[in-house]
Amino acid sequence: MAGPMDFISGLLRRPTPLVGIDIGSSAVKAVELTVASGRRIHATAGMRAVPAGSIVKGEIVDRAAVAEAVRGLLGAADIRGRDVALSLPGGAVIVREVAMPRMSRAELAGSIAWEAERHIPFELCDVNLDYQVVDRAGDTERRPSMVVLLVAAKKSTIAEYAAVVTEAGCVPAVVDVAAFAFQNACALQGGFERGGVAALLNCGASTINVNIVEGGRSVFTREIAAGGNACTEALRRSGIPSFEEAERVKKGLSIRGAGREDAEPVLREATENLLLEVEKTFDFFAASRTAGRIDRILLSGGASQGAGFASAMAGRFDVPLERFDPFRRTQVVGRQIGWRDPADLAAAAGVAAGLALRRTGDR
Repeated sequence: MAGPMDFISGLLRRPTPLVGIDIGSSAVKAVELTVASGRRIHATAGMRAVPAGSIVKGEIVDRAAVAEAVRGLLGAADIRGRDVALSLPGGAVIVREVAMPRMSRAELAGSIAWEAERHIPFELCDVNLDYQVVDRAGDTERRPSMVVLLVAAKKSTIAEYAAVVTEAGCVPAVVDVAAFAFQNACALQGGFERGGVAALLNCGASTINVNIVEGGRSVFTREIAAGGNACTEALRRSGIPSFEEAERVKKGLSIRGAGREDAEPVLREATENLLLEVEKTFDFFAASRTAGRIDRILLSGGASQGAGFASAMAGRFDVPLERFDPFRRTQVVGRQIGWRDPADLAAAAGVAAGLALRRTGDR
């Protein structure tokens, strides 16, 4: 995982940084990081909406529309790099921690496929498989062991997302897991300096990614198959005629015939339903570990900007909550025109910022 100095050193070694592109169901986000004079990190960043229905449950339905959104975003935000790092939707990725006897790298390489067959619910011929030794937990002289992180990603989904950026005139250089990209962005901003157990929540339009990190290491991940659109649809069922108007009301803005007071009960119920799923995830994590208490929450994602969402989460879980800003230690030098509130971009760009830390040739 890259820290600030590791990242700066990496940028100085490579002339062309990777552009982080996070393709979500409601918007495309892009971040390009460069080192300026005095070793300051500059970020060129932006986001652009994708047409409704272009991406459904992580599957790209209208490749041309999404590619045009990527192409338009890079041009409007003046992002010049075309070698990119991509993230995959959580439904296309399986992450498992596996305890294995301690062995050499060669022995592990020879046995990992057999181990993966026991833990990955896909045919191995249909996935790209990666692994990393992450811990020596339980390592003793009598029974030396290690913990291996298995990651399997569907080849078909990788091909879909790679085809989109290729059509947009880019070169896909690295594919990452969204939860881990967000974790890298948190590390760059000093998110784990205080130690303890941190829950990283990236709340998007259709999903909430949960990554629980202990001592800077991911120990639990889950994707909740619901997000900010659940609140939007609840508002529409309450009588707001269009998706766009419901989105405005969700953010605390008024429209003709409806205002914040009218929306509050509907939003409160929809938000509580989402937070119940988060609570179930936290409970499952706590039950699976001896020390399963979460010390703080780092909150990101466009859906986290919904009216009352962050305050409701802070009240429900009674742990310190921080809105994550991927640009806290950087200077943002470019933004996509049309997003009035810089906080919206900061909330949405966590994954893209983490992707921009990757380097060509990374596994």
